[in-house]
Amino acid sequence: MGALRRIWLVGLVPVVVGAAVACEPGGGVSTMSVAYTTDQAATAEIGRRDVNVRWLTCTGERQDDLVSVDCQGETGDGKDITVTGKIMRAVDGACVRGDLTAVVGKKQLFRVSGLGDCKSATPSPVKPSGSAQPGGRPTVTVTVTVTETVDAGGAGTGK
Repeated sequence: MGALRRIWLVGLVPVVVGAAVACEPGGGVSTMSVAYTTDQAATAEIGRRDVNVRWLTCTGERQDDLVSVDCQGETGDGKDITVTGKIMRAVDGACVRGDLTAVVGKKQLFRVSGLGDCKSATPSPVKPSGSAQPGGRPTVTVTVTVTETVDAGGAGTGK
C-alpha cells in the first residue's frame, strides 16, 4: 500500500509543479520553479564532484529582482549540505543563473555564477516583487519548498 501511495504522489508532482509555474503573477519565473530547478541542478553538480547526495530540499523567496534560494540536505555518509544564493535568471528545469555557493560538511564545494545547461533555452528574468499586474495589483511573494524522495540506495524517485 505504501508503494502505491508513493507512486500516486510522484505522479501528482508534475501536475502541481506545472500548475504553480503557470499561475505565477506577472508572468515571471516562479519561486517554486527556481527552487525546483536549483534543487535539480545543484544535486547533479554535487554528484559530478563525487559526493553522494542522500537528499536536498530547496526553498525560494522573492526579493526585489531576485529569488533568494536556500537548500538544505545530507550526503550519503551523513554530512550536511547547504546551497545558498541569489538567482536572477532561470530556465524552468534546465538552469539557474546568479550567485550560488555549496558547502558540504564544513568545506565549500563550489561557488558558481550558474548551474545547469541554458544553451538550448532562453532564460527568463525573475520579475520584481513590486511589479504590477494589469489592473494595478502588486504581485504576491511566495516561499516554496521542494522535496525529493529517495530510496535507501540514494536514487531519486522524482526523475
